[in-house]
Amino acid sequence: MDFIERHAEETLKRFVSSFPAILVTGARQTGKTTILKKIADENSVLSTTFDDVTEEQSALSDPKTFLELHESPYMFDEVQYVPDLFRYLKMEIDRNRHNGMYYLTGSQQFKLTEKATESLSGRIGIVQLYPLSAREIRRDPFSDAFFPSKEYIMGRNKAFADYNFSIRKLWERIYTGGYPEVIKGSVSPRDFYASYLKTYIERDIKNLSQVADEMQFLQFITVVASRTSQLVNYGDLVRECGISEVTAKKWLSLLVTSGIVYLLRPYSSNVEKRVVKTPKMYFMDTGLAAYLTRWTNPEVMQNGAMAGAFFETYVVSEVIKSFANRGEDAPLYFYRDKDKIEIDLLIEENNTLYPVEIKKTASPNSDDAKNFFITDRLKNVQIGQAVIVCGTDKVVSVKRGEKAALAIPVEFL
Repeated sequence: MDFIERHAEETLKRFVSSFPAILVTGARQTGKTTILKKIADENSVLSTTFDDVTEEQSALSDPKTFLELHESPYMFDEVQYVPDLFRYLKMEIDRNRHNGMYYLTGSQQFKLTEKATESLSGRIGIVQLYPLSAREIRRDPFSDAFFPSKEYIMGRNKAFADYNFSIRKLWERIYTGGYPEVIKGSVSPRDFYASYLKTYIERDIKNLSQVADEMQFLQFITVVASRTSQLVNYGDLVRECGISEVTAKKWLSLLVTSGIVYLLRPYSSNVEKRVVKTPKMYFMDTGLAAYLTRWTNPEVMQNGAMAGAFFETYVVSEVIKSFANRGEDAPLYFYRDKDKIEIDLLIEENNTLYPVEIKKTASPNSDDAKNFFITDRLKNVQIGQAVIVCGTDKVVSVKRGEKAALAIPVEFL
């Protein structure tokens, strides 16, 4: 497969002309170096990588001299290995500030983002790069963030008027995941994920924390994968993995820090006290989760016990990518109260909440809209168009009581 255009590229080009420094961060093997090197080459910017031990040691031992020898504009790859460099980048930027001075990539997204925002506040544009989105895989140039307004839905409905929806292809995509090397077909998904996990644990996890038992950590990440789309329950993680609660919290934090897992926050503003305050956890790549939970093919997964969880995980990750590729934090929440009444997603924009239910069904009906009544309990906020993202091949109007919703194809994301 040819080079796949990334939607984040336009965001990064905008940041190059708006900030002295730009940072592409995210999980291993998401294409960070490829996308930023492409932009750097277009601007005749030289580059080096801190994967090179010589360069790493040079930057660690004397960062000031290192930057003098690597005069801006310059691209530094894998900057997580030299976190103290940010302080010296700030000094260089403040000494001779102009846009497009430093191009940076690195894993460990939250640690790096924290370090970058501390040292380079107002001086850096940050993009979190996730695995390929469905839009990117099918070469769809549409790059708007997912806000399910009527205008958005009408626009997508028109764009997909002649599109041939295929449930089989959808589940193949969910099963395969979105890591670029897998999509390009240069390696089988099974071989890729086996190698990926080995390198991830041996390099990224060891660099982030002292994990004494690598096999136990692999068991932990497997258990988390088996619980994707569920509320975080440390008690269950402790029991299944034979670790302490302190360790479970630390290890889940590592998965979040390294971009493997996303924690979806519960919506708790302007609501009664009976709502759940625990986040839900989602794998950011369904292919990696499928490998860990040992699904053998898309057909078995589609009809298996975790089908609903995988479909929900896929939808949530696609929505997150639609924001991340624009350099924006995803304004996403979920609602769940003590009576277990839940709305899968609440998307916030301009004091408006868009309620979203996620169902793998291809035939949506009124039962799929049964929880939208709960939005009446949300105070001091406007409620936008309610939607059901599902396996339908066309937009369907669904009503339950006084609450009307639109069921939309998952491809509209």
